[in-house]
Amino acid sequence: MGGCYFTLMRSRLLLLALGLLPLAARTAQAQTLPPPPAADEPAAGPTAAAPRPERRVKVAALPIVFSQPETGIAYGAAVLPVWRFGTDTATRSSTARLLGYYTQKKQSSASLTYTIFTAGEKWALSGEVFYFNLPIYYYGIGNDTRKAEKSDISYKLVIATQRVLRNLRPHVFAGLSYRLTDMHHIRIDDPLTDDASRPNLLLERSARERETTLTSGVGPTFLYDNRDNILSAWRGNYLEATSLFMGRYLGSDYGFTRLSVDARHFRPLRQGSTNTILAGQVLGQFHTGQVPFRELANLGGERMMRGIYEGRFRDRQMLAAQLELRQKLFWRLGGVVFGAAGQVHNQLSQFRLNDFNVAGGAGLRIAVNRKDRLAIRIDYAVGSGQSSGLYFAFNEAF
Repeated sequence: MGGCYFTLMRSRLLLLALGLLPLAARTAQAQTLPPPPAADEPAAGPTAAAPRPERRVKVAALPIVFSQPETGIAYGAAVLPVWRFGTDTATRSSTARLLGYYTQKKQSSASLTYTIFTAGEKWALSGEVFYFNLPIYYYGIGNDTRKAEKSDISYKLVIATQRVLRNLRPHVFAGLSYRLTDMHHIRIDDPLTDDASRPNLLLERSARERETTLTSGVGPTFLYDNRDNILSAWRGNYLEATSLFMGRYLGSDYGFTRLSVDARHFRPLRQGSTNTILAGQVLGQFHTGQVPFRELANLGGERMMRGIYEGRFRDRQMLAAQLELRQKLFWRLGGVVFGAAGQVHNQLSQFRLNDFNVAGGAGLRIAVNRKDRLAIRIDYAVGSGQSSGLYFAFNEAF
């Protein structure tokens, strides 16, 4: 009976999260419709030389081929719309990304992410829905896991998040965030049947973590954001603090609390010029309670600690920082160099100044939409633990 209840709860929660997407789409459509002409406004005649109106929605549709350490070679397609509500140019552009791909490691993924600013930025809405079918490497828990001890695991995963924030004063927002993860079809290597030389590291965790798992949580979010552009900022600051309370009252199989803090700063290095931009980010994630392995804080991936396999180092607490120098080159091309350092531990008291994992690299940017700063990102990086990776993504890492 309990299993049926949680299965039903899981389905309802997922449908609720997905149901927010068409609502956001209808809101966007309603607010982007042009106003009707005034009653006394003359109709434009066939010879009227009306200026060519700017498109309300700009859409880039691209085939993609890329390689990352988590995926190997992958191919797929992306659709990237950019639009603005109303005629107020002080309202920043809203963006979305619809992406699907398949990889040589037999992984598949489909995702929708979006950030929406309503007219006058009275509301800021953002969210994402991801589906992954993922064979991956699991390296265990801790800040010094060894490359030779990786274990093969796979699972199917749905992640849905939604954030609704109200503007309180210029650049200051507050509201609620919701997150749901649904992990199922979990498989690990069996040393008796897969000819493994040692037991899978996931066997060291609770047997419950190798079963279908749902986490669901809600909590407050505070945001200060005065960046001039959310895709590729030239100047401004960003500070977000979110607390999520995962609990059985929301259908979660685990009860824990997550505090996330994300601080960023952007500035041109030369006054009066935006050709050279210095960008920095500090990211922290801290947990209390019973956290399943998939929801632990981790280092690596295409956003923070590029060059390190995503999830190579994972634990309950995480602190990381990165710096990036962005240089406009010529035509639609730009170049970047970047470096990062971070560590994960079970307790905050275990963090040490001489215990950071590091990563760094360089990359190219190819502008797809120069006005809205929509670009293709290609980065190569190396990192601690004999790790490296070539990344293909859209927009800046942060």
